[in-house]
Amino acid sequence: MAHHPEQVAPFAALTRDVGAARLWMGESLLLESHQTFAYLTGRGLRPPVGTSVSLMPLRHPYKAAIEARSIAALTGQPTVAGFGPGAARLVGALRGAPYESPLTATREYMTALRALIDGRSSQLPGTYFQLHTGLPPLEHPPVELGLGVLRPAMAHLAGQVADVAITWLTPPEYLRNELIPALRKGAEEAGRRAPRVIAVIQVASAAASRDPRRLAELATRAHVAGPHYADMLRRAGVDLDGKSPLGVGAALIHHDLFITGSPDTIAGALERYTDLGVDEVILNTAGVALDEGLQVAWDECAAILTAARS
Repeated sequence: MAHHPEQVAPFAALTRDVGAARLWMGESLLLESHQTFAYLTGRGLRPPVGTSVSLMPLRHPYKAAIEARSIAALTGQPTVAGFGPGAARLVGALRGAPYESPLTATREYMTALRALIDGRSSQLPGTYFQLHTGLPPLEHPPVELGLGVLRPAMAHLAGQVADVAITWLTPPEYLRNELIPALRKGAEEAGRRAPRVIAVIQVASAAASRDPRRLAELATRAHVAGPHYADMLRRAGVDLDGKSPLGVGAALIHHDLFITGSPDTIAGALERYTDLGVDEVILNTAGVALDEGLQVAWDECAAILTAARS
């Protein structure tokens, strides 16, 4: 999470200069992501952007729709607005109790967003989200609605209500065997095209001074500690229970959840995801950024993106 928008500007410029598809930001509890995108636009940096993922309990769908189409209008670029219900502990801290049914809450949220982004008034007397109004007309480039997906039930829902399914820490075989079929089934039942699949992949170049196991654990420790991530990983055959921090990192590397090697090796490994049906890969260099700083993380992204282009 950036402390100043100047920290994000070099990544926006890199996205533009190497012809990458999109600049992505996650939910930030420091600088709010949409406001950071607006700052970059004022600097003349206007790559396509995406959020992966904004947490539903932090904003009503009415506010979320305003933010998403505002960024599309400001940048003049297609935007991916990705959302997820968040961890039960966070939801409980913000609203007094977790969602009894995260799937129901997510369906209501996405249904409201869809109506608002499409320019329709919504009549949604939901259990978790109520909406009985619309938004004033605003011309803007397309906004794709994304949904964070970890397990088949949410993937099935994404197939019914989302334009994009965004995965995080999902092994390639699990994507192919569980999530993508669930996406397609949900879309078929809803009579619509299956969502595009976007995968966030942790990466770090190999270096003699680095222990990739440490970087892998550092980049993911906040997530793998969550029960929903632990459950997804167990379903995918990645059991981290009882492992030391370096053991966790080794397991993530073994299952291709953290890819390391030369920039060319990493670029080649990412093709495995596209071969499975992933439409867009997000490079995440958080491990390097946390350990060695943002400049080194930028260098990593530049080298890997250059290798991928060639």
